[in-house]
Amino acid sequence: MRILPHREESLRAVFDRARDQAMDRAKDQAPRAEAAAARWVERTRPAWTWLVLEWRRLGTAAAIVLIAGLLLHAMFGANGMVVYRQKHAEMEALQGEVERLQKENNQYADRIKSLKSDPAAIEKEAREQLHYTRSGEVVYVAPDPPSKPPTGRARNDHKSVR
Repeated sequence: MRILPHREESLRAVFDRARDQAMDRAKDQAPRAEAAAARWVERTRPAWTWLVLEWRRLGTAAAIVLIAGLLLHAMFGANGMVVYRQKHAEMEALQGEVERLQKENNQYADRIKSLKSDPAAIEKEAREQLHYTRSGEVVYVAPDPPSKPPTGRARNDHKSVR
């Protein structure tokens, strides 16, 4: 009785046979591959020859195209000069708006402060908004302006016609 497998049955023997078969196939295919490579070289030789002769011109043209593309991107791209100037103008306008609102806020703060502490300011507001008067004074209030008459465009005058 044998515990170990025979040499022909071992894994190494199977791999050796597969390798030998692949080598035999490769030996048969090598001349065809070399012939195909030679045909490819002969077919593409004019293109390679032209490329070797014209590489400086092609490099110069490629550099010009690259530089032009970079300039266009720098001028008109997402963060280009045109967008930068627009954003800068928008920032200046917003800064002006902030300054105007800050001045308006300061005026309101001063008015609130005066209404809390200055009796003359309190009296002035009471006279203007609540129409308070001192004894002997008369206040004339102008009537509200009349509203505009309807133009007829929005009316629903559907007359039923039978």
